[in-house]
Amino acid sequence: MKSYTFSEARQNFAALLEQARRDGAVRIQRRDGQSFVLMPEAQKTSPLDIPGVQLSRPLTRKELLESIQESRRNDE
Repeated sequence: MKSYTFSEARQNFAALLEQARRDGAVRIQRRDGQSFVLMPEAQKTSPLDIPGVQLSRPLTRKELLESIQESRRNDE
């Protein structure tokens, strides 16, 4: 586990977070002797896990294509 002084951690915080993500943890030591371990929090869900839409009835092919065309017109 890599160790940093408090000053180093403060000056290079983004790099320190990346190091913790890669290695699992980093230690930050203060002048008074206290030390702290910074670890990434485990993701509880997939970033691709999104809630679905509940339809009252299935869409027909025609309705689905019309919806796609309408959304493309709105984007222009």
